[in-house]
Amino acid sequence: MMMKTTPTFDKVHLKFKLNSGNYHFDDLYDVAYSFIKEGEHYEEIFGHFLMDWLDKKDYIIIKTSGSTGKPKTIKVHKQAMVNSAIATGDFFNLRPGNKALHCLPSNYISGKMMLIRAMILGLELDIVNPTSEPYFNKNRHYDFCAMTPMQLRNTLERTHNIKTIIVGGAKVTNSLKEAIANHPAKIFETYGMTETVSHFALKQLNNFPQGQSNKQQHFRLLPSISISQDERQCLVVEVPYISNEKIVTNDVVEIHSKNEFEWVGRYDNVVNTGGVKVFPEQIENKLAGIIQKRYIIASQPDEVLGEKLILVVEDKTNELNPSVFDGLEKFEKPKAVYNLEKFSETGFGKIQRKKTLAMLNL
Repeated sequence: MMMKTTPTFDKVHLKFKLNSGNYHFDDLYDVAYSFIKEGEHYEEIFGHFLMDWLDKKDYIIIKTSGSTGKPKTIKVHKQAMVNSAIATGDFFNLRPGNKALHCLPSNYISGKMMLIRAMILGLELDIVNPTSEPYFNKNRHYDFCAMTPMQLRNTLERTHNIKTIIVGGAKVTNSLKEAIANHPAKIFETYGMTETVSHFALKQLNNFPQGQSNKQQHFRLLPSISISQDERQCLVVEVPYISNEKIVTNDVVEIHSKNEFEWVGRYDNVVNTGGVKVFPEQIENKLAGIIQKRYIIASQPDEVLGEKLILVVEDKTNELNPSVFDGLEKFEKPKAVYNLEKFSETGFGKIQRKKTLAMLNL
């Protein structure tokens, strides 16, 4: 029986294609140079990453998003990215010659990994401008694509030609989950971070196996991943094909089995109001679909409660009917409502809570 050989980062699969062109490893230097010198801005960024990948170093430097603390730059080994690509390929049964759509910014780990998956797995990759509403040939069949929730929402009528879509980078709202319930593509929410080199857990959002009536509530780990919790109940993850070190996050979770967990909220967002610990994200989920504008639950100092809950709405006014809070417990109801015309957000459309709250000058 022949043993399966793991590809190395200095090789490119023979079936790899980029924008319909077939390239060997050495050919890609010219491709990267062309993107940098002649391409549009997103192609220039793509070219710079490709050039970094082709150099003699066995690692690249990437800036983290802050999921495990303050944003920082870290060294990521190229072989770890190869291993991550293989894990995703195995999970989704991606095969050489499958077609993939690349519509994410290449300065983020998620965008970088789309290229690595294509080169290692032998995918035919089409690159398009990573806008909030990416334009692509809706009549061309794709086997795989990664998107942000905003991109998926804005292209629901044009993504019926994609077999599998993974969604990450920002929260998948309940309204989006409802919108994709009957979508023909299999859509998965991802959980991961830069330190784990893309996702290591997935949650299927639609097209469930026959006979499975309940929606999947928990994230499921990819093979070989181990998880635990620290004293804060925050997730600790071991990804052996990425690193020998445990990665400690600031995400409070509930572990349901050795390969399933439920995300509760961020430890650094927790509010202690009158001695009761409240996770803003859980209240936000309860208000989903009731408040139509974007919003966040947060807190401000209070002499009696220590911290009091507040609601911040992205709107020109904060005129809300008090009945929107009827489904909340007494300790979950905001004591004040504020409005901001525009929230601070990441390039993926994820709300930056601390920067948004700083705009209120509370």
